[in-house]
Amino acid sequence: MTSLQSELEDLWKRRDEVALQSAEAVAAVDAAIGLLDTGRVRVAELLDGEVVVHEWLKNAILLLYKQASPQPSQFGPFRCADKIPLKSTIDGVQVSPGAVIRRGSYQEPGAVVMPSHIGIGSYVGEGTLVDSWVGIGSCAQIGRNVHLSGGVGLGGMIEPPMARPVVIEDDAFIGARSMVYSGARVGEGALLGAGALLTDTIPVIDAATGEELSRGEVPPWTVAVPASRPREFAGGTFGLPCLLVIKHLKKGERHDKAKLNDAVRTQPPATLSL
Repeated sequence: MTSLQSELEDLWKRRDEVALQSAEAVAAVDAAIGLLDTGRVRVAELLDGEVVVHEWLKNAILLLYKQASPQPSQFGPFRCADKIPLKSTIDGVQVSPGAVIRRGSYQEPGAVVMPSHIGIGSYVGEGTLVDSWVGIGSCAQIGRNVHLSGGVGLGGMIEPPMARPVVIEDDAFIGARSMVYSGARVGEGALLGAGALLTDTIPVIDAATGEELSRGEVPPWTVAVPASRPREFAGGTFGLPCLLVIKHLKKGERHDKAKLNDAVRTQPPATLSL
C-alpha cells in the first residue's frame, strides 16, 4: 500500500511530464481504483471527529480521467460511452433495476440501492437506503443506517474541485429533494427536512436562540429544516437560505419521521451481478 501511494503521488506530481498511458502508470491507477471498489481504502474518513482526505486516492481518480477513453457499453436498452465502467459484482447489496453504480465506489453489505446514480470514490455504509433518483457525487461518504430520500442530491468532489467531500454520518436522515454540496456535513443522527439546501456557506441557526451554530455543518442529533433570513442589499431586502435547527434529540433517538423499516433492509443471501 505504501509503495502504491508513493508511486501515485509521484505520477501526480509529474502528470504533465510522464506518459500516463504507460503500462506501469495504468496498472498503478487501476490498483488504486480496485482498492476503492472493494472498500479496502476510502478517499476520506472520519478520524477523531474530523474529516481526513487521502489526497493520493483522490488524485488516482483524476489520473484515471486523464488516462481513460470513453468505452461503449450497454445499460438496459441504452447504448452508452463512458470513461468509468459500471460495477459488475456487488456482494450482499440489494440493487433495484435502474441503479447506476460506477466502479471505484463501495457499498457495504446490507445497503439498499434503488434506481439512482452512485459516483466513483463514494462510500455507502451498511443498512443505508439510497432511495429513487438519488444522485451521490464522486467521493461522497455516507455512513451506516442512513436514509437518503427520493431525489436527494449529494455533491461530488472532482468538479468543481473540493477540498473535502460531502459527509453524511451514521443514522442521519436526509429529506426528499434535499441538496448537500460543497463539502458540507450532516452529523450523526441528524434529520434534514425535505427540500433543504446545505453547502459550506449556508448558515445553520438555532431556532431557540438565533445563534449561528456553524456554516455547512448540521450538528449531530438535531432536526434542521430549510428557512431564510433577511439581508439588506443596495437593491433591497432579500431572503437568503439558511437551515433552522428546530429540535435537539437525545443521542440514539430517532425522530418519528425518520424511523427505519427493517423489512426493506433484509440482506440478500447471494452475490448479485449487474
